[in-house]
Amino acid sequence: MINCIALDDEPMALEVIKSHAGQLPYVNLTHTFTQISVAQKHLRKYPVDLIFLDINMPDMNGVDFYKNIAQDLMVIFTTAHSEFAVDGFNVNAVDYLLKPIEFERFKTACDKADNYLEYLKYGDAEKQNSIYVRSEYSLVKILFSEILYLETMDDYIIIHRKQNETVLTLSSMKKMMDKLPLDMFVRVHRSFAVAIDCIESISSKNILINDSAIPIGRSYEKDFLNKIQK
Repeated sequence: MINCIALDDEPMALEVIKSHAGQLPYVNLTHTFTQISVAQKHLRKYPVDLIFLDINMPDMNGVDFYKNIAQDLMVIFTTAHSEFAVDGFNVNAVDYLLKPIEFERFKTACDKADNYLEYLKYGDAEKQNSIYVRSEYSLVKILFSEILYLETMDDYIIIHRKQNETVLTLSSMKKMMDKLPLDMFVRVHRSFAVAIDCIESISSKNILINDSAIPIGRSYEKDFLNKIQK
C-alpha cells in the first residue's frame, strides 16, 4: 500500500487525482492540499510514501518545495506544461503526469511508484535481479537478464536490452558497473561493458552480441579473458 498526499492549487486537479487514486486498491490517498504551508505542516507531523505535486504553484515552485521536504519520500509531478518535466528529472522524480491526467497514465505512474517502493523495502532479495535507472524523466526497472551490453555516449549510458530495446540514462560507466553483479557483467572497453551470458563469440578484437561487434580494449583484455576462462 502506498500512503500518499497530493498538492495542487487547482481543486479540480485534486479531484481528478482523488478519483483516479480511488480506483487503485494499492494507493491510499490520505489528504489533498491547495496551500503549500498546510502541506508543509502535515509533512512535518506525518510520514508518507509519495506526494503528487504540481510543479507550477503560485507561492513556490513545486520542485523547490520538494527539495525542501525533510522526509525521504517519492514524488510524481503533475504539470500542464511539458517543458517542466526536465525539472522533475533533476530531482529524481518517479514520474511526471501531464494534465489533463488520464487514468491509464496515472495508473502507469502509480505502478512505477509501487514497484520502486517494494524494491526499497525488500532490498537485497529484489536487487539481486534488477536495478532502477532514470530515463526520460522517470524511473525504469531493468532486469539483469534483459541486458545485452552497456555503451557510453557522452555523459550517458545506453543500456542495450533484448528485443533491440534501449534505455538512455544519465550515468558514468563506473557508477553503472557498481550497481551490477560482477559475476554477470564485465567491462571490456572504456566505452563498453557486456553481459557474459549474452556473448555469442569472441575474436582477437571484438565480442559479438546480438549481431553487434563490441570492441575489446587493450587495457581490459587480460581481465576479461581471465573472467571468461573462469
